[in-house]
Amino acid sequence: MNSEELENYQAIRSGETGFYEQKRGLIAVSGTEAVQFLNGLITNDVAKLEENAQMEAAFPNAQGRLLASVRVLKKDGKFLFETEEATREKVFNNLFRFTFAGDFFVEDLSEKYKSFSVYNSKFAAQESETITFAAKFGEETFVPKESAENFVSELKNQNAVEIFDEVYEVLRIENGIPKYASDADETTIVPELGDEMISYNKGCYIGQEIIARIHFRGHVAKKLTGLVFEDENTEVKPGDELKSLDGKSAGKITSAAFSPKLEKIIALAFVRYDYLAEGTELKVGETTAAVKNLPFV
Repeated sequence: MNSEELENYQAIRSGETGFYEQKRGLIAVSGTEAVQFLNGLITNDVAKLEENAQMEAAFPNAQGRLLASVRVLKKDGKFLFETEEATREKVFNNLFRFTFAGDFFVEDLSEKYKSFSVYNSKFAAQESETITFAAKFGEETFVPKESAENFVSELKNQNAVEIFDEVYEVLRIENGIPKYASDADETTIVPELGDEMISYNKGCYIGQEIIARIHFRGHVAKKLTGLVFEDENTEVKPGDELKSLDGKSAGKITSAAFSPKLEKIIALAFVRYDYLAEGTELKVGETTAAVKNLPFV
């Protein structure tokens, strides 16, 4: 980070309100058969969602591998799906193909809204049509395009800081938030990202047999976790291989950054099951790192 980026970062970490505009997907699902169809497609149980409540879920393929991670919010009787821009089209297509099978309606609202990641927010948006999802760090807020300028002005009137791209990436990694195509993709089995998105008590859905078998008969072969490097001058990058201290293959790095908060290089990585215990030491080349449960901060 340069000095300007560091100042930007420290403002957020010291508790100032910050915002970051980015494209994300917003898809609405409705109809009397919505719960039935959705519960056959995603890993969590939308039948349990109460009005204005939300949950995390995943769309798996038939092999239990990740098509998309989503947040689902029940609002005004509809189910609103929030996802990354990279997975928006897949989520929409996955849902839309069932609209001909029953009372099930799907609408892509993404182009009608602008989306903002908002941190340490000290005010509630005044626009009644704003849609807000609670995130692991802050909120994901969708604002109608015609109101977006006023929304940003309101944030700035509260002395909110616009977060730089580089700073947002550091915050993302510090908070252990995987990014599609960087930290996870269609080669990732959903439980490798954790169990928060999965209900093991509901009925069948696409990929459920494999996901349930992993849970009830054993464990994942690897899982996304954190690494902290002792040497702050370490150069690590996505794709770097991890080794155990006795030279065995232990996993692979997916994202890395310098954390000003920890004053260390940190990384997200898929680590093999035998080495997942926090504090386990692993090697990247000649450099040593310790496994750290997520989030880092």
